Amino acid sequence: MARGQSPTVRRRRLASELRRLREAARLTIEEVGEKLECSASKISRIETGQVGVAPRDARDLLELYEVSPDHREALVQLAREARKKGWWHAYNEVFTGAFVGLESEASSLRAFQALLVPGLLQTEDYIRAVMRSIRPDWTEAEVDRRVGARVERQRLLTAPEPTAYWAIIEEAVLHRTVGGPRVMHEQLLRLCEISTLTNVTLQVVPFDAGAHSSMEGPFLILGFPEQADPDVVYVDTTTGGVYLEEQADVQRYTLMFDHLRASAASPDDSVHLVSRMAERLSRQREE
Repeated sequence: MARGQSPTVRRRRLASELRRLREAARLTIEEVGEKLECSASKISRIETGQVGVAPRDARDLLELYEVSPDHREALVQLAREARKKGWWHAYNEVFTGAFVGLESEASSLRAFQALLVPGLLQTEDYIRAVMRSIRPDWTEAEVDRRVGARVERQRLLTAPEPTAYWAIIEEAVLHRTVGGPRVMHEQLLRLCEISTLTNVTLQVVPFDAGAHSSMEGPFLILGFPEQADPDVVYVDTTTGGVYLEEQADVQRYTLMFDHLRASAASPDDSVHLVSRMAERLSRQREE
């Protein structure tokens, strides 16, 4: 799972550049649609990354915007690459939307979770317990498929060029015995183990920290290695998720995360807290 191969990020980059070039050409979406004999909504969907753009359509747009030949060919090639399939297409019944494509190319991930262990840090048994609780209607085969897909995502943290991952969780996550004492004990041990990776940082916001900046809910900040790809904030909702790309929104969540880091226990103290909780569960199992 090599970073830098995500067609999702390429599509996002191309969409942003096409929008910039249209604005530089002083053309409205409606004018472009009229000149190319297509709907304005198609141009809008292309510029927002909702749909891919065929290389031929990209060439037509770039010629209309009077882009230089070299720049035009580079962007047409980007359109070709954006149409390739990523590894996650093998799980197209599991992954919907752009999230996994963006995650796969991110060079840094900063996550906050208040209720559950973050997905990239979950054990297989913990994943199963969560899924069975949230979707009791899923068959065993459907659960297996989704467990496999999440495990595949977790390879980001142990790849040859691993993603830098900073996770902050509420202390309540450690007390919620998901799947029973055995499953939760193994999950806590996994947190301690994965925290030893140089690219992973774990912090816990203790109960005595009181109110903090992120009590509204979980979020994830995705950072990318290329300057042409600005950071994105992904906010979990009950119906899916919301992507925030405006600079003001990204800055606001970045500040929230910085405040969370200050409110949380240090990484060493956090791992010690997780370890104590694991020991407590171990004693409960023995009793």
